[in-house]
Amino acid sequence: MEKEIVFGILILAIGLFAWGKLRYDLVAILCLLLLVIFGLIPAEESFNGFSHPAVITVAMILVVSHGLTKSGLIERIARWMMEKDLNFTVQLALLCGMVCLASAFMNNVGALAMTMPLAIHIAKKNGQSPSSYLMPIAFASLLGGMITLIGTPPNIIISTFRAQQTGERFAMFDFAPVGIGLAVVGLLFIISFGWRLVPKRNAQGDESNKFNIDDYITEVRITEKSKLKNEPHHEVHEFTKGNIQVLNIIRDSQLTYAPGRNYIFREDDIITIQGDPSDIKEFIDESKTELVGKDKAESISKEQKDISLVEAVVMTNSRIIDRTASQIKLGYRFGVNLLAISRQNQRIKKRIDHVHFQIGDVLLVQGENDKIDETLDRMGCLPLADRGINLGEPRKILMSLAIFGLSLGMIISGLMEVQVAFTLAAFLMIVLKIIPLREIYTAIDWPVIILLAALLPLGTALETSGGADWIAEKILFLKDSFPPWFILGMLLVLTMFLSDVINNAATVVLMAPIALSIAAGMNASPDPFLMAVAIGGSSAFLTPIGHQSNALVMGPGGYKFTDYMRLGAPLELLIIVIGVPLILFFWPF
Repeated sequence: MEKEIVFGILILAIGLFAWGKLRYDLVAILCLLLLVIFGLIPAEESFNGFSHPAVITVAMILVVSHGLTKSGLIERIARWMMEKDLNFTVQLALLCGMVCLASAFMNNVGALAMTMPLAIHIAKKNGQSPSSYLMPIAFASLLGGMITLIGTPPNIIISTFRAQQTGERFAMFDFAPVGIGLAVVGLLFIISFGWRLVPKRNAQGDESNKFNIDDYITEVRITEKSKLKNEPHHEVHEFTKGNIQVLNIIRDSQLTYAPGRNYIFREDDIITIQGDPSDIKEFIDESKTELVGKDKAESISKEQKDISLVEAVVMTNSRIIDRTASQIKLGYRFGVNLLAISRQNQRIKKRIDHVHFQIGDVLLVQGENDKIDETLDRMGCLPLADRGINLGEPRKILMSLAIFGLSLGMIISGLMEVQVAFTLAAFLMIVLKIIPLREIYTAIDWPVIILLAALLPLGTALETSGGADWIAEKILFLKDSFPPWFILGMLLVLTMFLSDVINNAATVVLMAPIALSIAAGMNASPDPFLMAVAIGGSSAFLTPIGHQSNALVMGPGGYKFTDYMRLGAPLELLIIVIGVPLILFFWPF
C-alpha cells in the first residue's frame, strides 16, 4: 500500500509541476505534508531535509556566486570585449565561452544575468537582433553547469545519492570528463550553426517592438472646475479604477516626482499621467481637466532631466513575482513608475497595475537617475539598457578569487566537506565586505532551497517503499532485448523529458532512486546511471519553463514558447548521441 501512496504523490507532484499554477516550492511542501499525513515518514524527521548537505551546499554556493558577481570581474572582461571590433561569430563565441566557464563554478543564472546586458549592448551596437545572442548564452550557462560538482544543484544532489549508496561522494571534477566533452561539442554546434535556428526578433530599428510610450503619457492641468481640485492623489486611483497613473506633478515650476497618496491637487497643477489613449480621453472628460499645449509640455520635459526611463527584466528571485504593481504599491514603496510591461514580445497595454509579474517580464519603469539602479536591485530586476559598467575594485576581485580558490583547494584536498568549505567562503566574503550584510539572504534563491529540502523525503520514500525498484523492473524487461547502453540512453532521455517540464532539481531527486535500482538490477556500477541522470537534469533545452535561465531570456529576446525547440531539440539529440558514449568511456558498467 505504501508504494501506491508514493506513486500517487509522485504523479500529483509531476502534474502540479507541469501545470505551473502552483509554485514549485509549494508543491514540494504539499508532497512533504502528504508523506507525513500518510505515515510514510515520521513527523519528527519531516524537516530533516533542511539540514541535508545538498541543501546547505546549494544555499552557500548562491551566496558565494553573489560575491563573485559583486566583485566586478565579469564587468572588466565585458569592457575589454566592448572596446574590440569583433565579428559576430567571435563575439558569440566569447560570450558563450565566458558564460559557460563562469557557470561551471558559480550559479548559472547569476552568470547569465551578468552577461545579458552586455549581450544586448553588443547586439544594439552592431545592429544585430538580441535574440541571436540571448538564447545561445542561456544554453551555454546550462552546458557549463555540467562540468563541476558545484556547477548546478542536480550535480550536488546526485553526489549525495552516490554517498548514500557507496559511502563516497563524487569529487569536484568527477563530472568534468563528460561535462567538458558535452560543453565543447554543444558550444561548437551553437556557435557554428545552432544560432541560425534562433528566430531573429526585436531587431534593431524595428519600431514595432519598442515601447512606444509617447501615445500613453500626456500632461493635463487641474482647472478651477476640475473634480480633482483639492482632492488627494489616491482619489485618482478610485476615480479611474486603476487605469490611469500619475507620474509627477508640476506646481509653481517645481517638480514633485511620484507624489504620495495624500498629496493634495491644487488649481493650475500640471500632472503627467500615463494610461491607454481611450482611458486618458475618458479621464480628461470626467475629471474636467484640460490638456497642456505642446510648447508647455516641452518645457515640462526639461524639468524632468533627472528622471530616466529604464527597461529591466524580472529576475528569478525577484520579490515582485506573482504580485501586481497595485498590490505592492510600487510607486510608494520603491519610488518608480511602471509605464509598460512586455511579455513574450507582446506589450500589455490595459491596466498594467493589475498584471501579475512573471519571471522574464520586461518592465519599462521611470525613476530618478541617481536611485533607479539601487531600486531595481531591491525589486529583483536587471536593467537591460547600457547604464554603465561596474568595473569593481581590483582588491575585491583578487580577494573574491582568493577566497573562492581557497574553498576549492579545501574541497579537492579533502580537508573540508563541500558544504563546510563554501560556508567558510561565504563567511569570509561577508566579513571582508565583498558582499554587503543586507544582501546575504537576498542572494539565496529560497524557493529552490525549500524545494530541495521538502522534496528529498519523497525521493527517499520512493526508494524505501519499493517504488523505485518497481519502475526499474519495468525498464529492465528490455535488458534481454537491448544492450545495456540502450537502457542507459533511455534513462538519459526520460530524465531530459522530465527536466523540460519540471524543475531540474526535482527531476534529479525523483530519478536518482530509479537509476540506483536499475544499476542494482543489472549488477552494474551505479556511477554511469547517476551520471546519466545528472546530464539529463541539466539538459532542459526544449522549453522556457525547464530552467530559470531559459525563462530569464524569454522576454528580452522576444522569444515564443516554441522557439526553444528549434535550437533545443537538435542540441538535446546531440547530447544523447555524444553523451552516452562519453559516460560509458569514463564510467564503465
